[in-house]
Amino acid sequence: MTQSTSRGDDADWWRESVVYQIYVPSFADADGDGMGDLKGVTDRLGHVAELGADAVWLTPFYRSPWADGGYDVSDYRDVDPRHGTLDDFRELLERAHALGLKVIVDIVPNHCSSEHPWFAEALASPPGSPARDRFVFMDGRGPDGGEPPSDWQSKFGGGVWTRVPDGQWYMHIFAAEQPDLNWENPEVVAEFESILRFWLDLGVDGFRIDVAHGMRKDLTPPLRDTNGSDSAPLNAPPEGHDHPFWDRDEVHDIHRAWRRILDEYAPPRIAVAEAGVSQARLPLYTRPDELHQAFNFPYLRCPWDAGAYREVIDSSLEGARSVGSLPTWVLSNHDVVRHLSRHALPVGTDTTAWLMSDGREPAADEEAGRRRARAAALLTLALPGTTYLYQGEELGLPEVADLPREALRDPMWERTGNARKGRDGCRVPLPWERSGPSCGFGPGGSWLPQPEGWGEYSVEAQTGRPDSFLELYRTALKTRRSFTGDESFTWLPSRDGELAFRKGALECRVNLSGAPLPLPPSAAEPLLASGACDWRTLPPDTAVWLDAQPR
Repeated sequence: MTQSTSRGDDADWWRESVVYQIYVPSFADADGDGMGDLKGVTDRLGHVAELGADAVWLTPFYRSPWADGGYDVSDYRDVDPRHGTLDDFRELLERAHALGLKVIVDIVPNHCSSEHPWFAEALASPPGSPARDRFVFMDGRGPDGGEPPSDWQSKFGGGVWTRVPDGQWYMHIFAAEQPDLNWENPEVVAEFESILRFWLDLGVDGFRIDVAHGMRKDLTPPLRDTNGSDSAPLNAPPEGHDHPFWDRDEVHDIHRAWRRILDEYAPPRIAVAEAGVSQARLPLYTRPDELHQAFNFPYLRCPWDAGAYREVIDSSLEGARSVGSLPTWVLSNHDVVRHLSRHALPVGTDTTAWLMSDGREPAADEEAGRRRARAAALLTLALPGTTYLYQGEELGLPEVADLPREALRDPMWERTGNARKGRDGCRVPLPWERSGPSCGFGPGGSWLPQPEGWGEYSVEAQTGRPDSFLELYRTALKTRRSFTGDESFTWLPSRDGELAFRKGALECRVNLSGAPLPLPPSAAEPLLASGACDWRTLPPDTAVWLDAQPR
């Protein structure tokens, strides 16, 4: 078993950590082909360490035809050549651990690529064969089986069923190139336990489990129609609990088995679930014998409203503490419109329609978005639990809403008949320098076009500038570290439109109203403000930190 040598080797390092999400294709490109790679990540890990993060989470870098940005895996034990080699990954791991950073990697167990050897074998085998039983193959409805087995809908548009030449249908919750695996098959169970051990033995510190709530299905014939209840946006909870393929109780047996594997290693490794379930169901994924964390999508979806934030913070803390865990807090990721742009739009804006208008309807209040994004950062980092940062939020990157149609790569664009632009706008490669062919992303261009002026958001442009997003994040993460270890949380008296609480000795106040609010007299020592503040009045869309026990 491989020992981890990164910062905080105690088993509970994850409870109050900061994890930086690296979307590998768009972080840094070392070889100049326009696509991010592992060498590029290794070269830029110093930025993450200097920022003050405790860990990095890497999105998939495995062999893949790239029908869905690497989430269609054809070989789970190798690196795709566009991202490098296994030796490159070993070097990345060594560099990260030397910098004191844990490394969490994505695992994609709900589905694989249609180019995976198992699926090729399934297509070449007859109905009812062991090879087909690794996947979800069904006969169709109707006298000739020409109708899909059910009305279930894909998250990427259209139905979940695709017919093969011999007449059977296979299931794919996402794209047709991502056939769902059959988790009732012992061979599938054993294969993924072996895959986990492969990466754990290399030295990874944990896993982010893609679609952790969708791995088990109710396939009892006849299949139940859902009448469209499964077509909610990505990561939104299903309607009701007894859904045929979302949030089945049986999925927890898989997570318990995985937890036993993680606990075999010294120190124990961790896992975080991507589970788009209701707030009430989320704690089930983080019970003491299951996973350590689960992404908090209700918090990510919260509008800029004090009452809404208070409600989701209360329910998140209550649910997590009921199972002895702590919540995660996340503002953005690789699947959603960046939060700076979301908070620049009127509450209730349909972001799918907004993207289709190239970000013109409704018009975004970019200055309000910047103020709110800065305030949201201090709010989020002050809460007890783990904060997940998405690459570029520390630079104040907005959504690139006006990407040319011909540049779009997300499979949603084609599968919805060009009705949804998808997620490319939050995946535009990072700017590291003010100028150059890709603003320092690499020596060549970039796989998604960077907009004009992108270099002014760069690390180079913001370093040392006191009012920049980057320096706010660096200061906040450094300050936050002084307050870890005390997980207590108390709401303080507040006015309409204000959030006020203490996490241990750290006091946080956020003004989400449209008017200035006087700061109450306090013995607390001012620490940090998200915007201009005289410490007597809290301007709108501004957050402050105070030390209730000055050191």
